[in-house]
Amino acid sequence: MEHTTTAAIPAATTKLASRTRWGILAILFIVTTVNYADRASISIAGPEIRKALGLSPVEMGFVFSAFAWSYVAAQLPGGWLLDRFGSKITYFFSIFLWSLFTLLTGGVGFLTGAAAVGTLFVLRFLVGAAEAPSFPGNSRITSAWFPTHERGLASALFNSAQYFATVLFAPIMGWLVHAFGWESVFIVMGGLGIALAFVWLKVIHGPKDHPSVSAGELKYIEEGGALVDLDGGKRASQAPAVDTLACVKELLSNRMLLGVYIGQYCINTLTYFFLTWFPVYLVQERHMTILKAGFVASLPAIAGFLGGVVGGAISDRLAKAGFSLSMSRKVPIVCGMLLSMSMIACNYIDTDAVVVAVMALAFFGKGVGALGWAVVADTSPKEAGGLSGALFNTFGNIAGITTPIVIGYILQGTGSFAGALVYVGANAAVAIFSYVFIVGEIKRVTLVKSLTTASSIV
Repeated sequence: MEHTTTAAIPAATTKLASRTRWGILAILFIVTTVNYADRASISIAGPEIRKALGLSPVEMGFVFSAFAWSYVAAQLPGGWLLDRFGSKITYFFSIFLWSLFTLLTGGVGFLTGAAAVGTLFVLRFLVGAAEAPSFPGNSRITSAWFPTHERGLASALFNSAQYFATVLFAPIMGWLVHAFGWESVFIVMGGLGIALAFVWLKVIHGPKDHPSVSAGELKYIEEGGALVDLDGGKRASQAPAVDTLACVKELLSNRMLLGVYIGQYCINTLTYFFLTWFPVYLVQERHMTILKAGFVASLPAIAGFLGGVVGGAISDRLAKAGFSLSMSRKVPIVCGMLLSMSMIACNYIDTDAVVVAVMALAFFGKGVGALGWAVVADTSPKEAGGLSGALFNTFGNIAGITTPIVIGYILQGTGSFAGALVYVGANAAVAIFSYVFIVGEIKRVTLVKSLTTASSIV
């Protein structure tokens, strides 16, 4: 095993007068939790919306799909905005706009018929487009604020907010629907997000511009490999340092990055199985009641959150122990995906409690292996971190479109979830193959073909 790292690790005895970076991470975690809660709001309110507006299953299907289509389509424009205008201002408008569109969704109840369906679809479409810069923005900010040997845990924590959102906000939103009607979910969540946008504007700064960061902390993170100039000074207001289309082509032609993108698609296939078909599996295949299935479905989310924290901690511990960046990231990913493949065993288990335990283990493994955003922060070229993160997120969220459809066809053709579990488990195996045989050495990409004259700006 290698025992070298791509960035020097500052001595453990370094005295830090501030820990501002962890406050930045806390804001990222809170924003990402609200982000995922807003995504889930339509599924929580869905049954009441369908009843109130008289929507058919096909119409509801279109409403549910609106977010994913626009979210994927807007990734590259969102990444370009991050690189062009910087993380702070782009992310502010992202939070404000997705929250505004969520708030406006609460007014759809005043409409009827085709007008209601059309408006609901358009608003969810706009929410998806507005959220596009969020995760590439998280990665970009993490690159600027965290040294390499802390980046695994930092990325795992903001990524784990997706599970925390389910555990925290699903019961709250369910209570709002029950007590005040489905419109209240969108009004409350939208209002919360708008307030959070202005908090973001107040507290988020680049490392060199933050009023609370000490010279010791700044030196510590910079020596550890943080890109402290990413959003500082005049850099974000200048013209892009790369030709956008040429940069996308160059990134896609990089074998390491392409392997990472493929791996993320496969890992997200597991995520979208749990987000879409898992409750149906519990009811249809395991014959649980809807009430019981709703409770059981939250258990993998908790396991996924814990797995994400464990995976990030293991990765950083390996980095601090002197292992290479490639080894530090790949070991948790490979081990996590091996655990995820255990779900195939559910095809041969009859006891519900054991099935739930195995599924929780599988999602725990998915959490452990969900280090893709740390890898993006490690590898993205400094001139195009937004575009690189956007490409990564595009590949990953295509799984949100394909996974429900593929599993639907498997069910229609076989009448059983057995093939579906094999399909999802096989994606975990492909993720392992991608990281072991395609990715190769994990290191920061240096752009060659797509740089412009503005690339001299640092």
